[in-house]
Amino acid sequence: MEDWVYCLSLFCAVFSARVLGFPGGNISVACNSMLPSHGNFVSQTTAAPYRISISNTSFDPGNKITVTLQGIDNSTFKGFLLQARAVSGDGIVGTFQIIDPNTQGLLCNQVQNSSMSHTNRNSKQNVTAIWVAPSGTGNVQFRATVVQNVSVFWADVRSQTLVSSSSSDSTSGREGCGTQKFCFISPTGCNLDDPNCYFMSSESLGDDAFKFEMSGLSDGYIAIGFSDDTQMGNDDIYICGKNATGQIEVQRAFSTGRTRPDILPLGNVQTIMTSFNNGIINCSFISSNPISTQLKAASNLYFIFLAQGPSSAGQIQKHPTTPFITPQKVNISSYEAVGSTSSTPSIIKAHGALMLIAWMTTGSIGMIFARYLKNAIGKTLLGKDIWFQIHLSLMVITVAETITAFVLAFVAVMGWADDAEAHAVIGCIVMILSFFQPVIAFFRPSPQSKRRFIFNWFHALNAFVIKVLAVAVIFLGLQMLDPSPSQWMVKTMGGFVGWEALVYIMLHVNAWLKKKEKCEDSHRKIKNEMILFLIYICGNLAFLIALLVGIGKS
Repeated sequence: MEDWVYCLSLFCAVFSARVLGFPGGNISVACNSMLPSHGNFVSQTTAAPYRISISNTSFDPGNKITVTLQGIDNSTFKGFLLQARAVSGDGIVGTFQIIDPNTQGLLCNQVQNSSMSHTNRNSKQNVTAIWVAPSGTGNVQFRATVVQNVSVFWADVRSQTLVSSSSSDSTSGREGCGTQKFCFISPTGCNLDDPNCYFMSSESLGDDAFKFEMSGLSDGYIAIGFSDDTQMGNDDIYICGKNATGQIEVQRAFSTGRTRPDILPLGNVQTIMTSFNNGIINCSFISSNPISTQLKAASNLYFIFLAQGPSSAGQIQKHPTTPFITPQKVNISSYEAVGSTSSTPSIIKAHGALMLIAWMTTGSIGMIFARYLKNAIGKTLLGKDIWFQIHLSLMVITVAETITAFVLAFVAVMGWADDAEAHAVIGCIVMILSFFQPVIAFFRPSPQSKRRFIFNWFHALNAFVIKVLAVAVIFLGLQMLDPSPSQWMVKTMGGFVGWEALVYIMLHVNAWLKKKEKCEDSHRKIKNEMILFLIYICGNLAFLIALLVGIGKS
């Protein structure tokens, strides 16, 4: 009888340990599998409501990294197992310093504190420890199994990759470019240590698998696209960017037209490394997914796009600058290194140049003639005052330039984009108002009409609105065209606006003084307003030429 009771007690103890797991956290037996002993229950397949955050994204031997396992949206957990594992080789590396009373170090692979677990079954929202980096290891990922209750747990919760600064696999980058893999770099020949250098590479691994790398300066994401042409749309895309929790992850997408790309399941993608250091996003991954484009290009020939932009709550936003594009279709399984062609298509450069000439030069000069130079040239041409003929000619040219620029923009994007930004919307308003300005002027009443003042006020007010909106459109366009961190073209345009405002003020003061007869000199051959106008022309051309050169090099 006593033997039977003893056996039953022993069976119950073993069964309880198997089903209830290890409430005290002494789970060294799970060091390798990282799976709890919870009977027939298996890991959840949904996204884990937990994340692992780290205080640094790179390390040297001996560095101390703060590691935090925490619930998302107030999710709690009762148990966990946390380890640092080498990306190459999958071995447990480093040790933990225990600083949280809810945690304890474990002996795994005969190394004390090489893993960490709970000390009780109380609900927790987060736990924190210090991980001490070892020497002689490569890149590292923290992995965890998190237990919500005995039947619900998530295995293989991972942090972003912690990059070893002394490891050869953390600086693979340009090694092998042109001899072992294909590389695309912009600006051409830049050093990857330069924060303004953007890089991607592809290496064929056989069986339709490729290893891809990409890196570049961004506060949201960088992305590579595979296209049959140099226009966006029907492109296969891989995105390396911040998710909703701020961690760097790899996503796969497909773009249809010029709308935001549709996120696709990752499919056969294995992430090797992701990091975010000093504003530089870096990703390395292996993909066996077939690349799908509209023409389903053969022989791995594609135009490569390399883009960067912001993200919000894990969703990518429109890239503020035109992507870098390869000069021609390239074979991503070949051994070559290429630089980007001009990332701005010539048709877009022509669009920008025409808008600058229209609203910085011809339009501005035409307005100044009508406002301040009516009495500067007391002669007629073809029965009309010369100032009027100059004003009319310049404004007709300005409208023609605006219409041409408008058409070029539509041709470039092949229609209206569903995600049209402020630049496009305001540009359309400028186009409409510019078109109606000369039409209304054609039907203006005679100078002797009582209603003439209505036309004068409307004509002047509409011109002012067009000018303000055109300048706003130019600012927005220059932001898109200027890839430099300093945004020097935008600042140059700001200098032009200040210069033009100063000249307008001086012309207005001059007109006011003449009206008060305080500076009238009938013997002067060249009047003050003409001198100011000539000075304005010199400054205007200086700003215009600088911006045209910038657009040409964009």
